[in-house]
Amino acid sequence: MKTYDLIVVGGGPAGIFAAGFAALLGKKVLLLEKNRRCGAKLLITGKGRCNLTHAEEDPRKFIEVFGRQGKAFLTALYAFGVTDVVDFFEERGLPLKIERGGRIFPAQGDAASVQKVLDGFLRASGVELQTSCRVEKFIIEEDIIRSIQTSQGEFAADAYVVATGGLSYPETGSTGDGYRWAEQTGHHLVPPEPALVPILLDIDWSAEVSNFNLKNVQVQVVQNGKLLAERFGEAFFTAGGIGGPIILDLSAVTRTALKTGPVSLSLDLKPALDSETFDRRLQREFNENANRNFANSLAGLLPKALIPIFLRLSQIDPQKKCHSVSREERRQLLGLFKHLELPVRGIDGYKKAIVTSGGVSLKDIDMRTMRSKRVENLYFAGEMIDLDGPTGGYNLQVCWSTGYLAGISAGSCH
Repeated sequence: MKTYDLIVVGGGPAGIFAAGFAALLGKKVLLLEKNRRCGAKLLITGKGRCNLTHAEEDPRKFIEVFGRQGKAFLTALYAFGVTDVVDFFEERGLPLKIERGGRIFPAQGDAASVQKVLDGFLRASGVELQTSCRVEKFIIEEDIIRSIQTSQGEFAADAYVVATGGLSYPETGSTGDGYRWAEQTGHHLVPPEPALVPILLDIDWSAEVSNFNLKNVQVQVVQNGKLLAERFGEAFFTAGGIGGPIILDLSAVTRTALKTGPVSLSLDLKPALDSETFDRRLQREFNENANRNFANSLAGLLPKALIPIFLRLSQIDPQKKCHSVSREERRQLLGLFKHLELPVRGIDGYKKAIVTSGGVSLKDIDMRTMRSKRVENLYFAGEMIDLDGPTGGYNLQVCWSTGYLAGISAGSCH
C-alpha cells in the first residue's frame, strides 16, 4: 500500500489548490480524481468563460453577500484573497480583467486557459495525480482515517482533504460522494439543494420568447403581496421558465418561500420610468399612431418577439384603432410593462444549478484550518462546505480560499 503525507480527493479548483500548495511545502501529495482529467466543472462555469473571482479586495465587504455564514469564511479569505487569486493566474501567464459588476475573467482565452494553468501548477508543485480513480471507502479507526479504498487500490496518508464538490452539473461527476462520506464519518449535513438555478414558471408562453435577452429589467419575488427580494439587470426566458444572472441570484429566496406557499415574480420591463411617466409615454405612442391598429403600435416599446404575447395578455382587440383604446385598457397594458406577473411552479434541478446549497455544517469544521472537528486528520474544502454565495465569482473564490487553507493546514500539521 502506497503512503503519502496528504491525499486530496477531488480534482476541482479547491482540490487542486489544496494539493498544490501542500506539495509546495515539501509534502508528498496524491490527488485522486474520478474523471479522466481535473477541472471538468470548471470548463462550463461562466458559460465556458470562467468567472474566477469578484473584484472586492476588502474581505469584510466580500463576505457580506454570504449572509450569516459569511463570517466563517473570513480566515480563509484573509489567507488567500482576491488579489492572491489574480496574482496566482497572472504570474502563470494568464492576464485577468474586470468586467461589468466586478466580475473577473481571463482577459483572453476562456475556462480551458484556466484549466491549463491549474494543470501546470499541479505538475510544477510535484503533486502525484491519479485520474479515473473512484474512491470507494474510508477506513477509519479511533476517529482517524487510516486509508482509503479506491478503484485503483488502497492508499494511506497522514491527512486527507475531501473536495469533491456538490451535486450541481452531475454530468461532470458531481454525484455527492463527499456528502455521503461526511455523513458516514459522523458529520452533520445541511440538506443539499440546487442553488443559482433557473426558476420554473406556470405560464404557457415562455418558450416562444426564449431567444433574446431582457436587459436592464427589474424582477421582484412576491408572496402574499409581500416583496421578498428584487434584482436589477439581465434575464431571459427559457422553455420552462426564466433564467439569467438576476434570476439565479433570486432562486434561493424563491426556493425557501415556496416551502410555505405560492410565489410569483413581478417583471418590470421599464424600471427606469415610474408608472406615471411610462403611462404618458404610452399615451404619446397611441396619439402618434391614432389611426393605426393597436397590433402595429407596440414596435417602439417592445422587442418583436414579445409583441404577440402582449397582444394576448392585454386582451385588447389587435385590430382596434389606437384612438379607440380605452383608459382602462391602457392601464391594463401599463400593468404588463411594469408588473408582469409570472407565477412560479418551482425551481430547476441540479442539472441546471451552478452550485449546491448546503453541505457539511460549518459547526463541524474548524474554519480557521478547514479541519474536521470529528475526524482528526480530515479536512474539507470548496463546495463540500455549507457556504454558497451569489453569481459573480464569489463561489469560485470560496474554492480557491478554502482549498488553499486546507492544503497548507494539512501540510503544516501532519
